Amino acid sequence: MGDAGHTGDGASHDHHRDDLDALGVAVLTVTSSRSLADDPAGDAFEAAVKAESHEMVAREVVRDDRAAVEGRVVDLVGNDTVDTIVTAGGTGVTPDDVTVEAVAPLFDKDLPGFGELFRRQSHDEVGTRVIGTRATAGIVAGVPIFCLPGSENAARLGAELVLAEAPHLAGLARRDD
Repeated sequence: MGDAGHTGDGASHDHHRDDLDALGVAVLTVTSSRSLADDPAGDAFEAAVKAESHEMVAREVVRDDRAAVEGRVVDLVGNDTVDTIVTAGGTGVTPDDVTVEAVAPLFDKDLPGFGELFRRQSHDEVGTRVIGTRATAGIVAGVPIFCLPGSENAARLGAELVLAEAPHLAGLARRDD
């Protein structure tokens, strides 16, 4: 990986020196109507993780409950094998869509560019309905967390975006300066 860059003072540095070679990924599907056996979004994300030679260290279904989602995210952040967490589902506007409310207050740092890029790239598929998509991301205790809609297509697009940047973000978020 290592893309050499230059600082303003003429010294060179490797902008990607902290990137992780392989990620330990945890995927939480947030739903009250699906199981692991019937989870197309989770299946799509898991396939992408494996295709990129990363490791799926946890994959679970969590009910649409703010405390349950928050609790599982906190537990996973504390797991040393987890380098990034993805949630699928619960990012819409119905009363039971509580993922953003459960996860965003945990963020030490927001990553607004993720939601912006996700919505921009989703527009071709869903048009102006993208307005109702609350995809978001942030860092919690050095672990990047990405909250995606629960559709299979959203998981595919999310996997493309997440897996392109999570090794870099996870490495930077844990760096000791």
